[in-house]
Amino acid sequence: MTDQPAPDTTDVTARPNVARMYDYFLGGSNNFAADRAAAERVLEIFPGTGFAAQTNRHFLRRAVRYAAAQGVHQFLDIGAGLPTQGTVHEVVRAVAPDARVVYVDYDEVAVAYGRRLLTDVPGTAVVQGDLRRPDDLLAHPEVRGTLDLDRPVAVLLLAVLHFVPDDDDPWAAIARLRDATVPGSHLVLSHLTLDGVPPEVAERGQAVYRTSSAPLVPRTHAEALRFFDGYDLVEPGLVETTRWRPDGEQEVGDSHGYAGVGVRR
Repeated sequence: MTDQPAPDTTDVTARPNVARMYDYFLGGSNNFAADRAAAERVLEIFPGTGFAAQTNRHFLRRAVRYAAAQGVHQFLDIGAGLPTQGTVHEVVRAVAPDARVVYVDYDEVAVAYGRRLLTDVPGTAVVQGDLRRPDDLLAHPEVRGTLDLDRPVAVLLLAVLHFVPDDDDPWAAIARLRDATVPGSHLVLSHLTLDGVPPEVAERGQAVYRTSSAPLVPRTHAEALRFFDGYDLVEPGLVETTRWRPDGEQEVGDSHGYAGVGVRR
């Protein structure tokens, strides 16, 4: 992979970006004033958002380790966002040093920073791609050059599907990714929900994201469960993020999300 220069951020700093807002929730520094202002408005409405972001990262680590323990050493991380501590290749290579990882994001800033970070890391790639165009993503030469789709792959969709509106039919996109992988491949998914949240509060939160780079589309448990069609859910199923195979990390609070892992039949 060749090194890529940092992009000119002149035209991208004024509008809040969901990846940079997420970085702010995680305590990162790869964000701008507009991102921080929007994130603070979200925190005023949902004070536990920072906790929810952390629990999502904890789930990612647990799920990646689980997949590696099942013999899956290839990972396609879609909607990877900005590089943060505890990235997939760092986590999985502690247990599977031969693991190969492709990070995908449609945001050019996230992709540029990811490429700079991983220039000298073999077995990894960072590509610009869109979940809503799975065939283009699967045909990308760096995806094909890094992953062997004739062997099991773990497709990671962490906190990304709730930025894809129903009109774009994300269920069809996931089905296409499923059909492109072999039996034994894994789907690792987390999804925001506002189940149980008063409608007026939910609307205030969604209004903030309508001013950002992507709308917020929380879904019910039943709607999120549909993404696992064609997969066998690993116990304990699709559950609150903190309840998916906890490993002793102290997580007390509302994760505002569901998480699960499925194995392709």
